[in-house]
Amino acid sequence: MKVSLPDGSSRDLPDGATAGDLAASIGRGLAKAAVAAVVNGAQADLGRSLHEGDEVAIVTSNTEEGRYVLRHSTAHVMAQAVCDLFPGAKYAIGPPIDDGFYYDFDLPDGGRFSDDDLGRIEVRMREIVGEDQPFVREELSRDEGLARFADQPFKVEIIEGVDPDEGAVGTAVSVYRNVGWADLCRGPHVPSTSRLGSFKLMKVAGAYWRGDEKRPMLQRIYGTAWESDKALAEHLHRLEEAERRDHRKLGLELDLFHFPPEIGGGLPVFHPKGGLVRKLMEDFSRDEHEAAGYSFVWTPHLAKSTLFETSGHLQWYADGMYPPMEMEGATYYPKPMNCPMHMLIYKSQSRSYRDLPMRLFEFGTVYRFERSGVLHGLTRVRGITQDDSHIFCAPDQLAGELSSLLAFVLKILRTFGLTEFEAELATRPEKFVGEPAEWDQATEALGDALEGAGISYKVAEGEGAFYAPKIDIHVRDAIGRRWQMSTLQVDFQLAPRFDLEFVGADNTRHRPFIIHRALFGSVERFFGILIEHYAGALPAWLAPVQARVLPVRADHEEYAASVLGQLKAAGIRADVAEADEPLGGRIRKAKLEKLPYVLVVGDSDVEAGTVGVNPRGGEVERDVPVGTFVGRLRDEVTSRS
Repeated sequence: MKVSLPDGSSRDLPDGATAGDLAASIGRGLAKAAVAAVVNGAQADLGRSLHEGDEVAIVTSNTEEGRYVLRHSTAHVMAQAVCDLFPGAKYAIGPPIDDGFYYDFDLPDGGRFSDDDLGRIEVRMREIVGEDQPFVREELSRDEGLARFADQPFKVEIIEGVDPDEGAVGTAVSVYRNVGWADLCRGPHVPSTSRLGSFKLMKVAGAYWRGDEKRPMLQRIYGTAWESDKALAEHLHRLEEAERRDHRKLGLELDLFHFPPEIGGGLPVFHPKGGLVRKLMEDFSRDEHEAAGYSFVWTPHLAKSTLFETSGHLQWYADGMYPPMEMEGATYYPKPMNCPMHMLIYKSQSRSYRDLPMRLFEFGTVYRFERSGVLHGLTRVRGITQDDSHIFCAPDQLAGELSSLLAFVLKILRTFGLTEFEAELATRPEKFVGEPAEWDQATEALGDALEGAGISYKVAEGEGAFYAPKIDIHVRDAIGRRWQMSTLQVDFQLAPRFDLEFVGADNTRHRPFIIHRALFGSVERFFGILIEHYAGALPAWLAPVQARVLPVRADHEEYAASVLGQLKAAGIRADVAEADEPLGGRIRKAKLEKLPYVLVVGDSDVEAGTVGVNPRGGEVERDVPVGTFVGRLRDEVTSRS
């Protein structure tokens, strides 16, 4: 038989050959790396028999699809180990997740896992791996499945959710079994447990069955699995780095912000140093927007319900909005987005094609009720200050606006030290509003903008909102984590809902295209990402204190004060730490505060008008003239290097 490969070539195989046989026929290296296959667009085990004309791709362990299979298979081995060690345990579900997997259990007599149990479970898992147990797939009817898992109530509930008519005729459920253990699963899995081994169990947590707080509380074990011990070690190092860089911890240590319980979860307060960093971020952004032809606007935090009825937010986003307030016979909501009010600004007077493009910009705070379980420091909050822009343009201006806008976004992000970009282009879903021709024009313009920017992207077919295609910009931070950042979205919905028009050169009325754009996403989230990207050591232009002067002894304090005066006169944010404790202790404190520069002054400096420069992460310099240091630091700040 002949099967087709992804590169367009074909391969001849004997009748009855499997996907694993195909991998082996291509090469020993591929056979060793293979964990699954995609046959005619559907994932399959390597043991899947192939047929004439099949289109087959081999899935290797070092791809995202391959890691999914590894993690899914490792989750099954973990559940098998738990059932071996805890007789009577009931197992629920165990899916792969980003960078790992989990499995939920109900232990006999309300038992709970301990940290010591994780070690025991890992030992048993490695024994199962060493036994080279095959993963064997079986397909059962609904009734057969109910009989097989009669002692597992969570599996029974899942099977009972299968359509009875489907179960009456043909296969309803698929099962994978190892030696003495089985689980419901669609698959695919690796051929045998010996293909696993680079894993680690991470922690235990509680989780309600099916996320319903009225259902049983289960014990959830989280783990991670990779294609090699090296990849596992790199991941564990990233986790250590992430913990060291955690912006919630650094926010307290560096006196930047905190979350007072008196205010409520997800609503931070920024301290003077954190407030200064925010100001520096926002001032830079405002200057850049002004230079790029944006007009600054401001809108209130509340509005009548009728506004959000017009915009559609009460129809689509009510669950994420704060509860309404009744005042003087009207219902008011805290705004969840700025766009409805920007529509009103556009609509406040007649617009001509000569007014377009109109670029509105606002640092606008919006409020969204996130459940407490998903709040996470500054990266998931309830009060969100968006650097929000809405661009109103004529259809023939759309392509140019998107190209210049994307270049603008990347320029700002690079200035903050984020330089590794990826993008997703989300296209028209099955259910959409607007005309297909408009969608095609907008999608083509977004794609052209990405091509022109020269950044890699993938097309997310059908994943646009029902009212717009969009570009999502992702960045990678210093330890390789991927963050969804800026969004550019072309909107066909709000212009007709608000009856927005402009008079064209042909003297007739037209609908404008609207581009939604959040560059930081939110100031709070971007702040948190920057703290973690730099591990709290912000570049000098963003640092709350750029330099600290340390007199060696008390008799050097007068000279230290004069140095401080010169720094401040040059616009440098600096302070002095008086000689009331040993010099070494004051230097260590400055290092813990992650200050860019520490300037030590002693006898020779007083005589020569110099400083000793101790830069963060650099070599110490002696006898540097104060004017020379000031000039260097001003250049560094001005260039935002």
